[in-house]
Amino acid sequence: MIKVEGLTKYYGDFLAVDGISFEVKSGEIVGLLGPNGAGKTTTLRILTGYLLPSSGNVKIKDYDIYNDLREIKRIIGYLPEQTPLYTDMLVYDYLSFVGDSRGIEGESLLQELKRVADICKIKDVMHKPISELSKGYRQRVGLAAALLGDPEILVLDEPTSGLDPNQIIEIREIIKEIGKEKTVLFSTHILSEAEATCDRLVIIHKGKIVADGKTEDLKRGGERFSVDVELEGVKGADAVDEFKKVKGVEEVEIKQENGSVRLGVYGESDFRREVYSLIKSKDWQLLEFVRKSETLEEIFRKLTRE
Repeated sequence: MIKVEGLTKYYGDFLAVDGISFEVKSGEIVGLLGPNGAGKTTTLRILTGYLLPSSGNVKIKDYDIYNDLREIKRIIGYLPEQTPLYTDMLVYDYLSFVGDSRGIEGESLLQELKRVADICKIKDVMHKPISELSKGYRQRVGLAAALLGDPEILVLDEPTSGLDPNQIIEIREIIKEIGKEKTVLFSTHILSEAEATCDRLVIIHKGKIVADGKTEDLKRGGERFSVDVELEGVKGADAVDEFKKVKGVEEVEIKQENGSVRLGVYGESDFRREVYSLIKSKDWQLLEFVRKSETLEEIFRKLTRE
């Protein structure tokens, strides 16, 4: 559905996007993750035809951005980070204006307004001025505008930015519902949001893609093997010295020592049998022995730190 090939964008001498390539399949919800300034917004602006790249290409279905920009814009609904609303208009009038500008008229426009109002749950504010709406409702109105004309692809730039937790959940549920029928690509730096919503994650840092895959695949591919161990009857320093002798263990960290000692044990391979055998041989009292998975936040920080 979307194919990005060697995409590069300079602003003067500044390289914002550095030769990235990825694909989004039909029906996928893909999250474009990265810290502020990573190149997410620039990438989305190129995909939607607001900018042309310095080099590379983007193909949407059978169209490319150099020759078929009008056709591409017809099949994409775009919600920028700063929602483009006319706050002095009523919601109904604003959406009617957007629909009319896209060539939707008469009974078709009325049906479209009803459809997007239902999807975005804004029926109760359709005749209110946009200036009186909360940030959450304004975001829903912007999303409704992006959905007018029933585009096949939805591109959203930071759709939950600035929303409170309840509003974030509401927008998340709307995106997941839309994703049942459409291809969705959205950018965010809120990791929990991406993990809860996306089928796949593309992590970008300093204009380059540093990871691409399903959340669980990224976790499995990026983690060191680790276990949390809680013991009684042993000093933390003694346990650290003994665990470091175990084959496969690279690092041992004391996390807590209040009557019992809690340790984090890390390495590249599965060393649980050896660690357990050591505990038995020392006759230490084992209170807890748990394998720990690396969180998406830890993976993100590792991939995007300086």
